[in-house]
Amino acid sequence: MSVSAPSSDPNLEDFLRHGGRLAAARRAFPDAPAPWLDLSTGINPRPWKGARATAASLTRLPDPDEIAALEAAAAAAFGVTPDRVAAVPGAEAALRALPRLLGARSVAIASPTYGAHAEAWRLAGAKVQCVAPGELAGVASEAVVMVNPNNPDGARHDDLEPGDRWLIVDESFVETAPELSVAARAGHRLIVLRSFGKFYGLAGVRLGFVIAEPGLAARIGAQFGDWPVSAEAIAAGTAAYADSAWREAAAARLTKDAARLDAMLTRAGFDILGGTSLFRLAATPDAARRFTALARGGVLTRPFPDQPTWLRFGLPKPKDWPRLQAALEGSRR
Repeated sequence: MSVSAPSSDPNLEDFLRHGGRLAAARRAFPDAPAPWLDLSTGINPRPWKGARATAASLTRLPDPDEIAALEAAAAAAFGVTPDRVAAVPGAEAALRALPRLLGARSVAIASPTYGAHAEAWRLAGAKVQCVAPGELAGVASEAVVMVNPNNPDGARHDDLEPGDRWLIVDESFVETAPELSVAARAGHRLIVLRSFGKFYGLAGVRLGFVIAEPGLAARIGAQFGDWPVSAEAIAAGTAAYADSAWREAAAARLTKDAARLDAMLTRAGFDILGGTSLFRLAATPDAARRFTALARGGVLTRPFPDQPTWLRFGLPKPKDWPRLQAALEGSRR
């Protein structure tokens, strides 16, 4: 697939906040071939395909016992007891609720990382300091936030102890590196966030979890009321977390696909900076031009506002590898 030279570069502002802005991409690049190949997020392109909500469950409110069963299934997968787990409508919802719930007036965030953390704390009126991970110990704050493995560079943090301040560890991508999880140690001042939709490829069901000491987990759960998640989230999450065979096979497959993507990006002139097996962070001096060229070919990637040489690539579906390769070759022209 060749990519025609742009007559003018569209404004990239719509794509700097987060991935998945397909409607904005269609507006900005109306001549791009359809369907779009969306690689702007780190969502498994081969989702879990088990039980979904029944028609009957969609016509009534979720039962508390069903939510309890979901939390128990997740707890077993996380290696914790169910009383430490609260289901929430996505890890995003939890990270935005925590600043207000904890009441901390200052936070240090290991950076660069997922921007919603800083945004959530600023909206809560807290003093926000975004610092390199190695500088956290020297920063005075009431709370610390770390994403592990980190988004977007995949950096891994091994020394995670809360000390005398709140430590929030966002493990949204930890299924790609389960040895990093500190969920089993959650308690006292350590809070762990988990995401369902990324690894299981079902981001639209909006399901996540907070793991904390039992009293705090209950308080967090209460913030989202008696029906914190949907029937679809309950059905998918309860069954998927019990499917250890799928989880192991998916992890192995993602590792191979990430290596394949690294090789493809390297041949296309990118430098691989890191990532997880669900996304790869790459660098090139002309990242903005290549983002635009790829988009004109119907391939959406993720640029970054404060790192003009970076692009993040998610994994394509099996049928889309040739299309991605052609688009990458065309973007070099």
